[in-house]
Order: sequence, then C-alpha cells, then structure tokens
Amino acid sequence: MDEFARIARFFAPLAGEAGLGLKDDAALLMPPPGRQLVLTVDQMLESVHFFSHDDPAFIARKLLRRNLSDLAAMGAAPLGYLLTTALPASLGEDWLERFAAGLGEDQRRFGIRLMGGDSSSARVDISLTATLIGTVAPGEALPRNGARAGDEIWVTGTIGDAALGLEARRGALADPTGDLTRRSLLPEPRLGLSLAGLVTAAIDVSDGLVQDLGHICEGSGLGAELWAGRVPASPAAAALGPDYLAPRLTGGDDYELLLAVPPERGEALRAACGLLPVTRIGVFRPGAGVRVVGPNGAPLDLASPGWKHF
Repeated sequence: MDEFARIARFFAPLAGEAGLGLKDDAALLMPPPGRQLVLTVDQMLESVHFFSHDDPAFIARKLLRRNLSDLAAMGAAPLGYLLTTALPASLGEDWLERFAAGLGEDQRRFGIRLMGGDSSSARVDISLTATLIGTVAPGEALPRNGARAGDEIWVTGTIGDAALGLEARRGALADPTGDLTRRSLLPEPRLGLSLAGLVTAAIDVSDGLVQDLGHICEGSGLGAELWAGRVPASPAAAALGPDYLAPRLTGGDDYELLLAVPPERGEALRAACGLLPVTRIGVFRPGAGVRVVGPNGAPLDLASPGWKHF
C-alpha cells in the first residue's frame, strides 16, 4: 500500500472539516471568536515510549492523550490535531487498522478531529508525532512561571501509577489488579477544569513529580518544600509499600496536574475539580530547588528527580 492509499483508507475517515479530506497540503482552521490558539507537540518512539508488542490502539490513544494533557495544563480546550507517522515497510495493515481505530475512539471521546499531517517510511522503528491545537479565553491560559511564595502545591489524582505500571509491563513487579498497567498504557488528561483565577501556575506531571515541580520553581524564581508522605497513592501503588515511594516521586508519565494555589483558594479548587480528587502536598518558599521531606520529617535524598530525555 503506497502513501496515498494508506492516507485514504486509514486517516481520511478521521479528518474533520478543517482537514479538507486530507487532499490538500495544509488545513484551514477558523478559531472560535474571541479565543486564543494553544498549540503543543509531542512524539512517541518505538522502544523509547512504547514496546513493539503494545496494542497499536493504545499507542494511538496515548499519543493523543500526552498532548491533550499539555492543553489541560494550559487550561485550554482541544480543537483538533496534526499527525505525522514514520512506519517501517514491514508493518502490516492490521497494525494500521488498530492504530486508526484507537485514534477514532479518542477523537469521539474528546471531541477532536484530524486536520492533517505527514506520512513517511522508517528503516527500523516506528516514529509518531502529534500536534494538538486548542483554544483558551484571552488572559486565562495557565502559566508555569506564576507561582508565589506561600502558594500551596496541589496535585490531581494519584502519583506514581504509570511508573510502577511500566515496571509491571517489564515483569519487574506484580500487578494483580492490572490497575498500574492500565495507567501506564492509557493516561487520563485532566481536561475541562475551570482553574483560571484559582491557580497561579500549572504543569502536567510527565517527567516526574519532583522534576516537574522544579520546572515551576525555576520559572517562578522560587524554591519548594514537597511533603512526600502526603503525595497521593492509588490502592494498587500503596499495596506495594514504602520501598516504592521514590519511584513514585520521580517516575513520571502520570499526566496529572501539578498546581500552585494561594492558601485561601484551596476549597474553591476542590469545588472546581468536582469528583476528581486533589491533594495539598507542599508549599512554595523563597529560594531555589525542591526540598523533599520524607514521611519521617527528614530530607529524602533521591538519585534523580525524574526522566532525562538526553
């Protein structure tokens, strides 16, 4: 199957109006009136971000969700996406069928459509990139550099499941319920939260809680004290015991939101998040860097704060 036949069969049915049936070299997008565009791009590489034997549908959905999480961290609503693929010739049509089905499933769930992209070949490993396009009201985008001394550190959901799930997929630990594995394969972007005016800074936890907190600190010119004993754990993670605390703090891939919140806005934050649990796990202080305090009150030394891309 050549490039154009592949596009026509698997990807054109996913295209929205802006994509022009994927028959032109570019899309035409009219943003909603009075909204700013928000753009983010992320890639996934075989043997780096996913295993060769992973279900292509889950690979596709995670590719979209990693980017959707970036929109959520900006307080943006998604519109659509561009997709680039570099696939080895040995990849069968059944793989593409499952991959396109995964894209379609999450397009329906999150109300987005494919707008365009590029299709190429790869000599060995699969390479995938998605560019997500969203919108936000002017002045309501959530920065990562706006935290202030005295702001509290809050996080949505639970932390560490994805990193532990990756170890379960590698066969390094047991996951009897399968909950950790599911979190590793399929994150849940925290879209739709009305956080403008409630938080002063936000980031999604992709490279590790400690490392991503450090990004807010660096951008805001502050330090932070993180209370490790208060970092929320799922029942599956808690069942593994305290030996897995450090991997939970540094493993990444959770795609929960890490937020700087003035103390007087904590209850308003809970109300805005509704049924989604949020937990206060520390405070921003004058200074620099992240000080991690263990459950016993002593500083907790970590070998690394999180994932390194290079």
